[in-house]
Amino acid sequence: MREEDLPEVVTIEKMCFSNPWGKDTFRGEIQNRAISFPVVAVHREDRRIVGYILFWLIGDEAQINNVAVHPDYQGKGYGELMMRHALEQLREYRTHFVTLEVRVSNTRAFNLYKKLGFSVLGIRKEYYSNPTEDAYVMGLILD
Repeated sequence: MREEDLPEVVTIEKMCFSNPWGKDTFRGEIQNRAISFPVVAVHREDRRIVGYILFWLIGDEAQINNVAVHPDYQGKGYGELMMRHALEQLREYRTHFVTLEVRVSNTRAFNLYKKLGFSVLGIRKEYYSNPTEDAYVMGLILD
């Protein structure tokens, strides 16, 4: 992800999340390359950004903060592709443990994370707002 990607990234963010991050938040992530790894997925044919993933790496642990796919491209494997790419990068960095949160109602994302080997560690009550909803905390130990 680069500065020039931010208009498309913020548009996707607003389409996918009820409490979206703003341009300045993403800009901060781009500038904090010591721990932040923001990556965009680009459609091969039309060169359009179709999604993004952002994770933090601190020591040997990682937190996946955002995964989003433009609604026109959902259900076509981009989310899984980005997750697999991030997990491969984390393995290369010798990351031991990865966590993420997901809305309890987001069954599509939940099922993807389960498919990739994540398990539920607990629930964060009222973690999300707009609407208020609990989050599953999920984790994965990387070999």
